[in-house]
Amino acid sequence: MLKPDKQLIILSNTDSTNNYAMQLIASNRASHGTVVLTHWQQQGKGQRGNSWESDPGRNLLLSIIVFPDFLMAEKQFYLSKITTLAIVDLVRDEVEDVTVKWPNDIYAGDKKLSGILIENIIQDNFIYASVVGIGLNVNQISFSREVPNPVSLKLITGRDYSVSNLTESLTEKFFQWYNKLESGGISDIDSAYLSNLYRKNTWAKFIRDGKVFEARITGIGEYGQLKTEDRRGSCSEHLFKEIEYVI
Repeated sequence: MLKPDKQLIILSNTDSTNNYAMQLIASNRASHGTVVLTHWQQQGKGQRGNSWESDPGRNLLLSIIVFPDFLMAEKQFYLSKITTLAIVDLVRDEVEDVTVKWPNDIYAGDKKLSGILIENIIQDNFIYASVVGIGLNVNQISFSREVPNPVSLKLITGRDYSVSNLTESLTEKFFQWYNKLESGGISDIDSAYLSNLYRKNTWAKFIRDGKVFEARITGIGEYGQLKTEDRRGSCSEHLFKEIEYVI
């Protein structure tokens, strides 16, 4: 088991902390547990080419570098699971009704509080290196109208937060879950992720192939697929971006 490095790289601005972290790996300057934190990123990235909006200095924007060479590439969704669980652990003391919106957004009620983007380097069917990018809305109080249903800790609680303190706490919680993953605690991770899932076992509307349908979430597949059941009892599995929530 690798011991996480305490190296923290703080940037005043960058295009993307994930890009910076990937450059560290490519140049052999990255160690396990290195955290890249920025006050502002000009080209923040979200899932599937989406962008991540953030006012300078107001939010938590970081990437954690890990070398999970024990994890097979087909099991990479476990990195999403442990990351979302770490964020839930971080914010639950401050915010009620915190859940994980599949696959890897953190919601407070029906509003998005945090998102992640994980980029992996695969070697011989195992994950050689991963960059775990996290964006958490902390002190920002206004957002572009183009951003769907955003919220921040400050908007919910009215309080200001220390981004540096949150960074330290989040990193600690992430590696608690990471160590559980490395030590084989798969069932605990599965159970925690499922119990924190947004709209689990609740009848809700979704969109697939341009059509709205009603279903309830029943579970998560072996490779991260979303399992649903409709009113007729028909069960389906959905890959990433094949299905959308109606919120």
